[in-house]
Amino acid sequence: MGFLPGKVPTEVLEKIVFKNLGAKRNDVVLSPSIGEDAALVKAGNEILAISTDPITGAEEWLGWLAVHVSANDIATRGIQPRWFNSIILLPKNSTTELIEKICTQMDKAACQLNIAITGGHCEITPGIEHPIVTGCAVGVAENGKYVTTSGARINDRIILTKGTGIEGTAILASDKKLELLKVFDESFVKKAEKFFEKISVVKDALTAFRTEGVTAMHDPTEGGVAGGLHELADAANVGFQVYEEKIFIPEETRKICAHFEIEPLQLISSGSLLIIAEDEKTDEIISRLSKNDVQASIIGEVVEPRLGRNFVTKTGEKTELTRPASDHLWTAIANPVKTHQS
Repeated sequence: MGFLPGKVPTEVLEKIVFKNLGAKRNDVVLSPSIGEDAALVKAGNEILAISTDPITGAEEWLGWLAVHVSANDIATRGIQPRWFNSIILLPKNSTTELIEKICTQMDKAACQLNIAITGGHCEITPGIEHPIVTGCAVGVAENGKYVTTSGARINDRIILTKGTGIEGTAILASDKKLELLKVFDESFVKKAEKFFEKISVVKDALTAFRTEGVTAMHDPTEGGVAGGLHELADAANVGFQVYEEKIFIPEETRKICAHFEIEPLQLISSGSLLIIAEDEKTDEIISRLSKNDVQASIIGEVVEPRLGRNFVTKTGEKTELTRPASDHLWTAIANPVKTHQS
């Protein structure tokens, strides 16, 4: 069976990957499951959150993304990331300049988040064409407190920070820069590439969690906000209803997606955060986020699973939200070069 680029389908994870998890240990609080961003384990009297992620589709910002993407997964538990390890795999004929670029980016990102880089591995790897960095981040739950994606409850509200397609917009503005400069001015492309600076959701997640009332959080990466909503619903066994008019799509994302003929809601969205919260606490959470310079809005609500997973258009039409077969970043990267604006 062949697959599209990106994450393998959820049914493969459930039928194969999640059935081969080694020894069963009592100190594993949360093992791998659909929609959960980080594992939870006991270490003495502490609970650790552990996350691993590869960066494969953003050549210019590999080190920066490796740290932030792994740290984001820890933060969705309401936990501050503390430590980071990496595996750097490089194609033949890679230079010391490339290694320095990746490592200095990791250093800058880690310093920004007060994370120590504690180890890893770096090698020249036969058989690959592009560098790959895999990161592993670890954090400790303060007073043993954390949230999981599966904690979402019926009638909770769904909050989205920053908007859709943050990471995908930045990657395309960087890796497809020459093509985009043929249809957009340089200032537009540079502004889109700066979306890399919005990749972290650590502040978003910790601000919301410390406000209280948060029942679940999820980091919508591959598959974008649409994929993230479905993963969240899988984890909590719930339905949802979200509203097109409430979902913020940055202008740069909207125009770049139109150019590549892809959907903003299905574009990789690290930098966005889905926060599920009690109805009576949502206004306070959004207010606290705003005071910390994080834009956020209520985009919908959690409903009973029998009511489905609904997307309400601006015209009021209710449809089932499409579950991405593959992230639309891969569609854009594979598209032939265009010379006119879509």
